[in-house]
Amino acid sequence: MPNANNDVFILAIESSCDDTAAAVLYNDKVLSNVVAGQKIHEIYGGVVPELASRAHQQNIVPVIDTALKKANIKKEQLTAIAFTQGPGLMGSLLVGTSFAKSLAMALKIPLLAVNHMHAHILAHFIDEEEFEKPTFPFLALTISGGHTQIVVVKGFFDMEIIGETTDDAVGEAFDKSAKILGLPYPGGPLIDKLAQEGNPKRFTFTKPRVPALNFSFSGLKTQILYFVQKSVAENPNFIEENKTDICASIQHTIIEILMDKMQLAVAETGIKQIAIGGGVSANSGIRATLKAAEGKYGWKTFIPKFEYTTDNAAMIGIVGYQKFLEKKFNDTAVISKARMEF
Repeated sequence: MPNANNDVFILAIESSCDDTAAAVLYNDKVLSNVVAGQKIHEIYGGVVPELASRAHQQNIVPVIDTALKKANIKKEQLTAIAFTQGPGLMGSLLVGTSFAKSLAMALKIPLLAVNHMHAHILAHFIDEEEFEKPTFPFLALTISGGHTQIVVVKGFFDMEIIGETTDDAVGEAFDKSAKILGLPYPGGPLIDKLAQEGNPKRFTFTKPRVPALNFSFSGLKTQILYFVQKSVAENPNFIEENKTDICASIQHTIIEILMDKMQLAVAETGIKQIAIGGGVSANSGIRATLKAAEGKYGWKTFIPKFEYTTDNAAMIGIVGYQKFLEKKFNDTAVISKARMEF
């Protein structure tokens, strides 16, 4: 490994929700990327904030230790520490923030606070040989359990939201639809899996009419609930007999909603580079549709490596690296924020 004056080793920590993650980056290349999930939330059908923060306290030391060992470096070689400042669950964020501050103070190295949503977008700039990086400007579609946004990205720290959800996020629409069908949490990936075996045009759901580039998914969720309730009342075995087609039809509708807005965003901005990010960008249907859009609409689409879609520390590290280059350091007075400006 090179040993020049411009060598930058960043330890990144992500603890915004229920995954405790740590990564080590050498400049913009990932040396290790470790994630510890929390199975306990499955029995509750969703993330329980208090349980999440307790699990982070248990996981953070072994996760960071594993990340350093996998990267084959000692903590004394670190150049800076990046961590998720927000948005996220406050209790979870505090665990990562406190650890990052303490370690940075002990090692006397810079601290880099990172916006979680910026990280989902900038994950595309991690150095991966088989993955091409977008050039500025590009449009980012960030889709997760808590966010649905269309962002004009003009630079690493020059971004503007031009469309977002007015109520529920797309990930919540997937998970709540799965719950209606009796699927276990998290249900989004299960809908994706079952949809691959079903007919996406078997059942029709009305797409919400939302002004401009904004989204709304609460009405769709209600529509799916009433449809299933009515169908089950007529045939108690309706879900089991039609599960794959229901999932395929739900997924097809959600993808159409997203694509309609992206077509409008391209028309309004003239930007034809599209990059997706966030946990829902792991959805195979969304990925396939975006790749097909390259030939259909003349877009250039960028889909991140699978491990950088869901919450992970590598994406925090790449933002930390760019902040380090621009000397955008934070002092230990920096605080976690459950909600923060984009």
